[in-house]
Amino acid sequence: MQDEIDLILDDAKERMAKAIEHLDNELGKIRAGKANPKMLEGVMVDYYGSMTPLSQVANLSTPDPRTIAIQPWEKQLIGEIEKAIMAANLGLNPDNNGDIIRINIPPLTEERRKDLVKQAKSECEDTKVSFRSTRRDCNEELKKMKKNGLSEDLEKDAEAEVQKITDEFTKKVDAMFEVKEKDIMTV
Repeated sequence: MQDEIDLILDDAKERMAKAIEHLDNELGKIRAGKANPKMLEGVMVDYYGSMTPLSQVANLSTPDPRTIAIQPWEKQLIGEIEKAIMAANLGLNPDNNGDIIRINIPPLTEERRKDLVKQAKSECEDTKVSFRSTRRDCNEELKKMKKNGLSEDLEKDAEAEVQKITDEFTKKVDAMFEVKEKDIMTV
């Protein structure tokens, strides 16, 4: 019985860790005034007929806090990369000199910053919702085990452990949000 309980708890930790990982990726895509290559993560480039992530056809860097530089590995891709950035609808204007594409990141307005904080908060809320559904799934598994002979004490202890795991991960999300909010609101 204890092995089954451990499996349920490990599954909960694993699912919540994956949710944190996903949240980290999503928060990385939310712009925070500074140039960040992660902003271009979803951009797909037509590379000889197949859609390929930008990071696989070019080198992305940030020479200064307001600029993203894109150095294509093949010069003839410059046009395709520019087209892909425009098509991604990120509100960014690529500018090329024949060798390198530069994207200047304009400073954020106060209103835009507040919108981005709301977006970050919403992502964090979604993650917490996934934690709660994981907790519910685990507790239902424990209730099934109780019907099949698990003692009430063991069930209660396991439910308390699931709650403890949920609380730990929720604290991590809150901390991630605080960092992101500070990052966005810092001018």
